[in-house]
Amino acid sequence: MEITYASPSNSDFAGGSSSMPTTTRPVRIIPLQHPETTSVSSSSSSNASPLWAALSRWKSKVVRMTWIEWLELFLPCFRWIRTYKWREYLQVDLMAGMTVGVMLVPQAMSYAKLAGLEPIYGLYSGFVPLFVYAIFGSSRQLAVGPVALVSLLVSNVLSGIVDSSDALYTELAILLALMVGIMECILGLLRLGWIIRFISHSVISGFTTASAIVIALSQAKYFLGYDVERSSEIVPLIESIISGADAFSWPPFVMGSVILAILLTMKHLGKTKKHLRFLRAAGPLTAVLLGTIFVKIFNPSSISLVGDIPQGLPSFSIPKAFGYATSLIPTALLITGVAILESVGIAKALAAKNGYELDSNQELFGLGVANIFGSFFSAYPTTGSFSRSAVNNESGAKTGLSGIVMGFIMGCALLFMTTLFESIPQCALAAIVISAVIGLVDYEEAIFLWRVDKKDFLLWTITSSTTLFLGIEIGVLVGVGVSLAFVIYESANPHIAVLGRLPGTTVYRNTQQYPEAYTYNGIVIVRIDAPIYFANISYIKDRLREYEVEVDKSTSRGPEVERIYFVIIEMAPVTYIDSSGVQALRELHQEYKLRDIQIAISNLNRETLMTLSRSGVVELIGKEWFFVRVHDAVQVCLQHVQSLKETPKIADPLTEERQSSFQRFLRQRAEDSSLSELESGNQTSLVTKESDPQLEPLLSRKFS
Repeated sequence: MEITYASPSNSDFAGGSSSMPTTTRPVRIIPLQHPETTSVSSSSSSNASPLWAALSRWKSKVVRMTWIEWLELFLPCFRWIRTYKWREYLQVDLMAGMTVGVMLVPQAMSYAKLAGLEPIYGLYSGFVPLFVYAIFGSSRQLAVGPVALVSLLVSNVLSGIVDSSDALYTELAILLALMVGIMECILGLLRLGWIIRFISHSVISGFTTASAIVIALSQAKYFLGYDVERSSEIVPLIESIISGADAFSWPPFVMGSVILAILLTMKHLGKTKKHLRFLRAAGPLTAVLLGTIFVKIFNPSSISLVGDIPQGLPSFSIPKAFGYATSLIPTALLITGVAILESVGIAKALAAKNGYELDSNQELFGLGVANIFGSFFSAYPTTGSFSRSAVNNESGAKTGLSGIVMGFIMGCALLFMTTLFESIPQCALAAIVISAVIGLVDYEEAIFLWRVDKKDFLLWTITSSTTLFLGIEIGVLVGVGVSLAFVIYESANPHIAVLGRLPGTTVYRNTQQYPEAYTYNGIVIVRIDAPIYFANISYIKDRLREYEVEVDKSTSRGPEVERIYFVIIEMAPVTYIDSSGVQALRELHQEYKLRDIQIAISNLNRETLMTLSRSGVVELIGKEWFFVRVHDAVQVCLQHVQSLKETPKIADPLTEERQSSFQRFLRQRAEDSSLSELESGNQTSLVTKESDPQLEPLLSRKFS
């Protein structure tokens, strides 16, 4: 639908009186549908409409849900159980579960040592949580259990409270699992997982890189043969390693180095050679077997062993030491954040690769339930493992049955194999940890960020440096703080572009991105690429004032005028405007009015237009200055500029009479043809000699 817009003369626009005859030229524009705001009640209902709409959608969804959908909501495992293809899935699920289970047993003991716990608690953490997650978790390939980063966080916080040899240390680790599980469940039920999105990927990458280096150095004591200070800072670790060099022992160093080299070789071959993929999963088991066989044959006294491991499944017990819960809250929050960022991220990637949908909040709830049940069976905090999940997926796992098989493997190890674990060298477990965390050193990400975005590279550098030199907690806080500071800065200083018209079209684009785009004298077209709210209104107003003064006339077309008469604001990217933004528009309108400048607004979304209507800004500026397209606004504004430029002329009736009706018909037809062709984007328009070239953008002979 189009309407004809006839612009008034200079006297009508300026608000004064003049004897100059009115110049009227029809312009076709698309009418903007303004909302009705006739009563306070309707305004109130409009204000509440988004909330009521969301509630009504939720209510209708709940009403439509069948009993099967309710069952799948509370027990996500029912989704794959109901559609399980026994002939296709059973064999690959069994193979994947056994492969990752064999990988998990030695890793669990290694990560427990990293957390400052006895190896048996690593085995416990890889038992009950696997079964619980298989029932409540929505990912079909995610492998949960102990991981290096969480183990380091546990060790870092608990070592500052109590010595690792004290029984209280173990009780606090189990209590931490309960707290993490409760937090994950709360976030999942309230659907608050989006909060962690404010933490940049650069922060996570920098944090994990620095943590991997700290983890590797903390395992050096098992290679060197002497104790190294327990710390999450790199300087005390290095000082401790250097100061104890006199007690260096060759046997554990040689054994650990050889096992580490074998592990890295097997991991590399498993990644690069498809037919050797099994080597990646078999690496930890190979390290344990080689170390145990060597110890059994040669009995070296200088190599420390794992020692006695209790046999049997974990018994039910309620976590204790609740008096320390307050001091554990920051670490529980940090571990929960790691679970959201790493585990949920891995789960969503695997779901996309295997062609099924995954609800991140439900996934978070599943991880929380697994940690809560695990804490009742002596498990410390667990989450999804990147390396084991990758192996599980590569091994062909199709459903959560592979996780149940992993749990059975761990149960068998607890029941029948603990006596064999007593002779495992500690340096072999340390080699397993180091080989696992080497992949977390993400130097390739740093190179990529340097090449793509220097700001994100700076964020990566700040986070990794502070984590290395000031500790994990401070590193995370600084990284998150700087990340939020960047978000706030970008939000408070949004991108604003001056638009110009692409030749031969009715399309308007950023003049810096498209140098061939041209502007019009007397008109500034500006696009605001962000919501307008209290934090960025000052910046937006300052930039608009700059654009009013700093006009590039080298690419300007149209009538020659000395100043700006119109500011057109393209608001398509403005998804939201608050009361401060509304007040800023009012002030801007009054300020422009004093300088005889008119605001025109184009392409608003419904919510923004409703806000401006309810606040009276539409009436203040004038409904006729709100447009569907930028091109519509330009046409109307350009007519006004043209009327300001025209000089009064006295019509000669004799000349008018001499002009035949046929000539007037030809002239009118040429102008109409020019309009229709340019509207369709055709640069070559039909222009007669009598046409006025100053009436651009409708005609393009001179200015296009």
